[in-house]
Amino acid sequence: MRNMQEEGHPRGRAGFRLFGTLSGRLLILTVAFVMIAEVLIFLPSVARFRVEFLRERLERAQIASLALLATPDDMIAPDLERELLANAGVLNIVLRREARRELVLSAPMPGPVAQTVDLRSEPAFALMRDAILCMLYPTERVIRVIGAPVKGGGLVIEVTMEEAPLRAAMLRYGGRVLMLSLAISAVTALALFLAVRRFITAPMARVAQNMARFRDNPEDAGRIITPTSTLKELAEAEQALMEMQSRLIAALRQKDRLAALGGAVARISHDLRNMLTTAQLLADRIETSADPAVRRVAPKLIASLDRAIALCERTLAYGRAEEPLPEPRRVRLHAMVEDLAGAELPGGAQLVTFRNLVPEALTVEADPEQLYRVLDNLLRNARQAIAASGRPGEILVSATADPQGAEIEIRDTGPGIPSRALASLFEPFRGTARAGGSGLGLAIAAELVRGHGGRLELVETSTAGTIFRIFLPRRPAPLGGAGAVTSPLHPADGADRYSGPGTRSSAG
Repeated sequence: MRNMQEEGHPRGRAGFRLFGTLSGRLLILTVAFVMIAEVLIFLPSVARFRVEFLRERLERAQIASLALLATPDDMIAPDLERELLANAGVLNIVLRREARRELVLSAPMPGPVAQTVDLRSEPAFALMRDAILCMLYPTERVIRVIGAPVKGGGLVIEVTMEEAPLRAAMLRYGGRVLMLSLAISAVTALALFLAVRRFITAPMARVAQNMARFRDNPEDAGRIITPTSTLKELAEAEQALMEMQSRLIAALRQKDRLAALGGAVARISHDLRNMLTTAQLLADRIETSADPAVRRVAPKLIASLDRAIALCERTLAYGRAEEPLPEPRRVRLHAMVEDLAGAELPGGAQLVTFRNLVPEALTVEADPEQLYRVLDNLLRNARQAIAASGRPGEILVSATADPQGAEIEIRDTGPGIPSRALASLFEPFRGTARAGGSGLGLAIAAELVRGHGGRLELVETSTAGTIFRIFLPRRPAPLGGAGAVTSPLHPADGADRYSGPGTRSSAG
């Protein structure tokens, strides 16, 4: 028994694989739809067969009645009468000619008449209903059939007959129709199955195989698909796949080149930092020179060396950095902004006025350290922009909330961001808006905000000032987490008091 099961199991799996394919399912659907169509054809067909069967009995009965009319005294022997009725397949025959209704031939009735069928006026729906009922419910009934005689042989002809022969004939007819329907379904499904396999499934399988081969080695240009399908839809899919594979290969090659270039830049930056450090030590000695001209130049030289060393260190840090995933906690935003203002804008800071408009009753759900770095970068940029302009200015920080999330805005009244820096503002090494900047601050800040599922955007910049906006989306509650925080902004009651950024180290 076990061997039989083991032998049958692979065949079962093979059958499942067949019917799990597009061709197999199309085969099943074709058979089903053809059978449905055959059923819709079968109902009127079997009703028509029943009508023709009854009409044939009426014609036979009319022919049988002619034998009686041919006799001189309208009398025939009982044996001949039984033979005529048997050949006609009826129990009795009634003719209505002119105004007279005449019983022409008769035989003993096995039971009362259960139904009368008038072929002259029976609606089509009633004929189909009666035909189905006749096939489904086998009973030994006697029915009366009324119709018009052929060749003008009277006004009306009526016969009574047993229904059993009619039902047997209808079942034989239905069986033939069923077998024919199955044969038509099988032939149609097989033809459609082969056509689909040839013109649809095979090209799709070729595309799938190419995708699998390309997945195994996406840098091999020889595995790019070549469009060959003659079907418009598949040809368009192959063309799109070819373009995608070509672009992916180009992107992978560019990525490899950029990775190699980045490694070279990191090594150069490391060596350059060492050389600049040595130069900085030598420049420190220049400050002690007796030459007044040398002493005037020395601070500028040292400042330039400091900026060069800082750039090398930031470049190395950015290349090594791999930002950890944020660990959101409820943090008092007002207290964090106050802490940042104290660090970036000390009480004695010149030219810059700071206003913290964040409501004290609000907390924001975010990684404290990463949010601190983002706000620190934006506040520092605003302070430096105002200081570089030489005019007094103001920095304002505000926060609002709505059902979608929280928004934090940092405004300043500085001179604005130069137009040349706007196109690449958030790109590393390119988005700097001031001399000596590395262009990493805003790039890292935007990356940290994206890690929270939010966005950092420049809302407005002009000679009247600049506005940056941070959007933190509403965070869904964890499944099964009772009392979980579901919004980025919450009332301060029960919130963790902000105590400064964490100690987790990261570049930027």
